[in-house]
Amino acid sequence: LQLLTLTAMEAPVRFEAEAVRDEKVKVLRAVRPLRPEDVATDTVRGQYRGYLVEPGVRPDSQPATFAALKLHIDNWRWQGVPFYLRSGKAMSCPTTQVVIQFREPPYMLFEGGPRDHRDANRLVIQIQPAEGIQLHFHTKVPDAGMRLRMTDLSFRFRDTFAGPMPEAYQRLLLDAINGDASLFARADEVEAAWSIVDPIQAAWDAAAQPPLLPYEPGEWGPVEATEWLARQEREWFDTCPVLH
Repeated sequence: LQLLTLTAMEAPVRFEAEAVRDEKVKVLRAVRPLRPEDVATDTVRGQYRGYLVEPGVRPDSQPATFAALKLHIDNWRWQGVPFYLRSGKAMSCPTTQVVIQFREPPYMLFEGGPRDHRDANRLVIQIQPAEGIQLHFHTKVPDAGMRLRMTDLSFRFRDTFAGPMPEAYQRLLLDAINGDASLFARADEVEAAWSIVDPIQAAWDAAAQPPLLPYEPGEWGPVEATEWLARQEREWFDTCPVLH
């Protein structure tokens, strides 16, 4: 939800803690609440195989170690744009990223060019561990008619700046020492976030829907999560970041 707010928020009037957090709260308050019947269709949950034999875990324990959900933000800028959130343990690789997929053009302009569905252009913001930005877009293959190929522009902090990158908590501790609360959640922000999560957890506990799906450690979650997104004519960006 933190990444959701930072992606969808409007620019604050000033770059200061209260102004930034005001805009984040506006986003959370505009998130459309999920009704119990929506939870069954707009969320996926899973538990990795082997979790039940972890030390201190009961053999009948039911918490999810993977969750995917679809949210909508009911404001003028984001009306009709779905936001897909996914998080899990024992996944293929440790990575935090935001993938912004651009709309498909309503009409393919060039005569003799492709008329079928193409992969969408996308902007990938790598939060960690490979901090940077990639823009994936279609280009025309030189001297090949109207044949298109996906390519990318890539920027990585490690490639451009020398020295080690500061760890996330190093930055937070420094901000705390300096009295900068920009990256810290305010009380009303925490309450707004829980107002989104609580109904989902309550529906999972009450109706056991959707079912708790198993997945193998080292994968990208349950295969049903991929099928769920494919039914919406979309796909996850299952790519581990390059660290060098």
